[in-house]
Amino acid sequence: MELPKDPMMLFSFINMKLRDCYSSLDELCDDMNVNKEMIVGKLQSAGFEYSAEHNKFW
Repeated sequence: MELPKDPMMLFSFINMKLRDCYSSLDELCDDMNVNKEMIVGKLQSAGFEYSAEHNKFW
């Protein structure tokens, strides 16, 4: 699956998937076959941080 390139769209897409379908970022990345470090890095560069406790970026 092609992930959104725009950081704000990626933020929204990933959080929606985490909320609706996955119990963790690791589970999402494994199931969607995407690189966790790429997602975390791209969202960190836009000012977002992943919270495992809340299972979302903020």
